Amino acid sequence: LLGTGKDVALVTDAGTPTVSDPGAFLVAAARERDVPIVTVPGPTAVAAALAVSGLSADRYLFLGFLPRKGSERRRLLDTVAKSEWTVVLFEAPPRVAALLEDLAAACGGERRAAVARELTKVFEETRAGTLVELAGYYAEAPARGEVTVVVSGTGKPVREERPPDPGARARALLAQGMTRKDAAERLAEETGITRNTAYRLVNEL
Repeated sequence: LLGTGKDVALVTDAGTPTVSDPGAFLVAAARERDVPIVTVPGPTAVAAALAVSGLSADRYLFLGFLPRKGSERRRLLDTVAKSEWTVVLFEAPPRVAALLEDLAAACGGERRAAVARELTKVFEETRAGTLVELAGYYAEAPARGEVTVVVSGTGKPVREERPPDPGARARALLAQGMTRKDAAERLAEETGITRNTAYRLVNEL
């Protein structure tokens, strides 16, 4: 249709197109063909939640929905914990309490946050407090509707620790009397390298 000069609208029930749906590849494909693209502004939960959160909104990090489990979820929780900026997340209602509990564990229970639901709708509600307070509340009163979670930043850059050198750490573990198997497993856990790489490193020493 675009090739014939007709106008095409991208509409999604997931909110603003390309933010929480996979529409970005369509926009990219259209741009590759020099198709002009215009936006039709509409309500966005990100801006609305920031506005009512009471937290700093001059700079923020939007992470959308976190993975439900696994190393990528842990990595992104760590990103939230270390962010100097306010962080905005989306979450499904049944998982809000679990997300807040994980955020409290990663960021510290006293980190300020806000949970906004059903923004711009009849039953709009925003609750603010510490992560541990909010986790307790939503464990007892599960959220309903579309939920946006806003978490305050650290307010200052967090200095990144340099990861340990795998070779030096492997030698140190062996020097402690560990078996090569145990040393390799500990090395993989501490440095983030794969177990195969850890076993190879240890066996080369």
